[in-house]
Amino acid sequence: MSLVTVFGGSGFIGRHLVQRLAASGASVRVAVRDPIDANFLKPMGDVGQVTPIYVDVHDDASVANALAGSDAVVNLIGVLYERGTQRFDAIHRDAAARIAREARSAGAGRLVHMSALGASTTSQSRYAWSKAAGEIAVREAFPDAVIVRPSVVFGPHDNFFNLFAALARLSPVLPVFGCPFPSFKDGAVDIYGDGGVKFQPVYAGDVANALMKCLSTPATAGQTYELGGPTIYSFKALMELILEATDRQCFLAPTPYFAASLQAFFLQFMPKPLLTPDQVTLLRSDNVVSGSTPTLADLEINATAAEVILPTYLDKFRRGGRFHKTQAI
Repeated sequence: MSLVTVFGGSGFIGRHLVQRLAASGASVRVAVRDPIDANFLKPMGDVGQVTPIYVDVHDDASVANALAGSDAVVNLIGVLYERGTQRFDAIHRDAAARIAREARSAGAGRLVHMSALGASTTSQSRYAWSKAAGEIAVREAFPDAVIVRPSVVFGPHDNFFNLFAALARLSPVLPVFGCPFPSFKDGAVDIYGDGGVKFQPVYAGDVANALMKCLSTPATAGQTYELGGPTIYSFKALMELILEATDRQCFLAPTPYFAASLQAFFLQFMPKPLLTPDQVTLLRSDNVVSGSTPTLADLEINATAAEVILPTYLDKFRRGGRFHKTQAI
């Protein structure tokens, strides 16, 4: 791996991967929309080892230029919501296909493409459908490509746990998506059911290690890996983990899908939406590994528990700051 081009390398997972690539001795070309914003990656390697460059993933020539001379390629580009030209189809399918075609033309020996757990051509979610369409397009252009499908990824700078931890600091209420209508159970009112939709969050460092294994291990060629952590949590359990790590108390409000859809209708118009209708559609399905596809274990990676990592970065949301100690009563 003398030269590895990483598309989207300045993102949450990208920074973990770039650091590992640089430590392995590889030269890293980071293809991004704004190279200046990616300059923070340069100190991860020796002088000149990590080079951010501009790329327009909608343009064949720009992608080809970013890939010139590459021995291996990693595509981490993705969007969580649509804005302007950043459409799911354009990014997850068309750009992914373009990168795969140009990687093959450039003579790259390995392509690793990041998809998402739950990707399916039968999904009602445009996000999940476009991710699946991207997988198909990548395999058509580069049959030996390795595809990885992570669940919700946690770690510093993540878009999930940091979001709800910030909400817990501002609001006395946190939602629990996917709860049923209240019912009587064992002589009491049951408002949570089984705790809502299920997730299997995976640590960003484990995802980066998986990407490194996929780049360096010949046997991974053409394989698809589902990346999940060691534990499956209900949405309620995840909110409880956040409250524990931040030493805060909030009411966990059961939020049926119809209520979430109503909230998403209005929230989708925010500059950075807290929730969109398409995300509500995603929340209707559990986000856990299927059991029929290779996982982290097949890459000889021991998954890291969320309980180990969350307190190391969510403590900044504690009342009084990360160095505040709870006073015994």
